Amino acid sequence: LPILVNGFIVELALVFFDPLSPIDEPLTAREKLKLENSLHTSAIAFDPLSDNPGLHCLDVFRRSLLRRGPEPPPRHWFKRWSRRNLADKRRTQLIHCVQDLREAGIKFKKRKTDRFWDVKFKNGILHIPRLLIHDGTKSLFLNLVAFEQCHLDASNDITAYVVFMDNLIDSAEDVSYLHYCGIIEHWLGNDAEVADMFNHICQEVVFDINDSYLAKESEEVNRYYNHRWNAWKASLKHKYFYNPWAVISFLAAVFLLLLTAAQTFYSVFGYYKPPS
Repeated sequence: LPILVNGFIVELALVFFDPLSPIDEPLTAREKLKLENSLHTSAIAFDPLSDNPGLHCLDVFRRSLLRRGPEPPPRHWFKRWSRRNLADKRRTQLIHCVQDLREAGIKFKKRKTDRFWDVKFKNGILHIPRLLIHDGTKSLFLNLVAFEQCHLDASNDITAYVVFMDNLIDSAEDVSYLHYCGIIEHWLGNDAEVADMFNHICQEVVFDINDSYLAKESEEVNRYYNHRWNAWKASLKHKYFYNPWAVISFLAAVFLLLLTAAQTFYSVFGYYKPPS
């Protein structure tokens, strides 16, 4: 009976918080089955009727967003609360902003999943699930981050995601491009408000960038970003191959350059070795 009562309360909590969900594209049964089969993880799935559904209603909703059951072993308090791990702008720079990454040749693509936090990086493409931002999103993320800060036995996954998005978004132009890619959909006044929201959520937050589920992806993105050849290739593409006419102009210029070089060669060759 207590399990049924707890399950009923949990279901009510999920219904109550559902309008705040940052997900607006639920997967079909086929897509969900395909996604579950592709995930290789030992994490226990979230079950609202389990004996340990959560600490309170906010924790229940948080676990439902993460699709997880009981939390992993708690981290050491002295590591988490070390002053050198304070999440200021100097110490939480997981990756560069969207515009900088684009200049380095990194592409952005919407990932089809109901896990908004499940970011992947592969072959120079950053796959980010769609995120719905509305009037309640800032309050939701602030409360979830505060919960993870106050409970040492909780993971920092929501905090890591928000910090990651804060790094990606520095300006309205970053938001505009993510919206163009289908990654961000918002109901706020303008793109600048979205950028301002992410830039202020994680102020004075305690966060260890190495203790994050996005640490591996961030490292791979930075490695790709710091490779000079990728930046040169992206710069060449943006300057000379951004549309068909630019490609034609570039090829024509190369052709004229080759003709000029050939003409110069034969002129010099004829001077030193005139025909007999």
